[in-house]
Amino acid sequence: MIISRTPFRVSLFGGGTDLPKWYRRHGGSVIGGAIDKYCYISLRTLPPFFEHKHRIVYSHIEHVREIAEIRHPSVRACLAEMNIESGLEIHHDGDLPARSGLGSSSSFTVGLLNALHAYRGRMASKQDLAEEAIRIEQEVIGENVGSQDQMWAAFGGLNRIDFQPDGSVDVIPLIVERERRDALQNHFVLYFTGLSRFASDIEGEKIANLDKREEQLHGLRAMVEEAASLLGNPRGDLADLGRMLHEGWMLKRELSPNVSNPTIDALYRTALEAGALGGKLLGAGGGGFLLLFVPPERQATVRERLKGLTAVAFRFDTGGSKIVVYEPNDFERRRRA
Repeated sequence: MIISRTPFRVSLFGGGTDLPKWYRRHGGSVIGGAIDKYCYISLRTLPPFFEHKHRIVYSHIEHVREIAEIRHPSVRACLAEMNIESGLEIHHDGDLPARSGLGSSSSFTVGLLNALHAYRGRMASKQDLAEEAIRIEQEVIGENVGSQDQMWAAFGGLNRIDFQPDGSVDVIPLIVERERRDALQNHFVLYFTGLSRFASDIEGEKIANLDKREEQLHGLRAMVEEAASLLGNPRGDLADLGRMLHEGWMLKRELSPNVSNPTIDALYRTALEAGALGGKLLGAGGGGFLLLFVPPERQATVRERLKGLTAVAFRFDTGGSKIVVYEPNDFERRRRA
């Protein structure tokens, strides 16, 4: 049995500039962090006593004979790319709902790759995991996704990530004093809107509109510099970060008409009226988790006004994707011997 644990993430600034079509021409930067909510992938050799060769358990259960028959795109692609021949049973469990703006698809892919490398008896580097996941999602599966989620899933941490026109990616940890880091975390609350969406569809609309939204994207990237400076300054007012999040959300809404909707807009206005300084809908938009920046003394009021929604407190994760259980399968060892 092998189990990987891979964090979800919250993206704060620069979203959209991590799309390859953009950063290959202009470069891109984002700020955000991995959080202590996780995707778990368990993997074991499936003994050859069943009609099926592979069993995959997620929101559906698949029993198949061939990898090409697998419906889950990431599982199909990862197993094919790694030339897996033995029968496997793969289970997915997550702390939070999928398709909710927390980078869950990329956490799944990074976590599965990590588990498969461990199954092969190898320890993959964080850089290799991230780059492999980016290639599989963007080139093999052909999804309209950016390149930030895979980096946070693999590396963890509170980081600035820079995307270079040559395709290289730099992960730069943000140096924030412990007390200031604690204060920052105490200002954040996630609220689940109850709406789910397929990020690839919304990202496709953004990609189609990139040439018409250059001003907004340059503005979103400039906020990364400002936010990095603010977070690194022990005397900087954290309230300014909330106001920046609000400004960034207004810019992001201009990237596609489906980034928000009347229901989300109403929830966000209610939060601001109750004392939130700013926030944003995480991920591509259209649903999922609403991240709010609320001074601790105002959080009870916001919670009361949004009492129909589930609130999730979180801390930042520092470890990235990890193998948390590694127990090589005796049946598989004997078979290979």
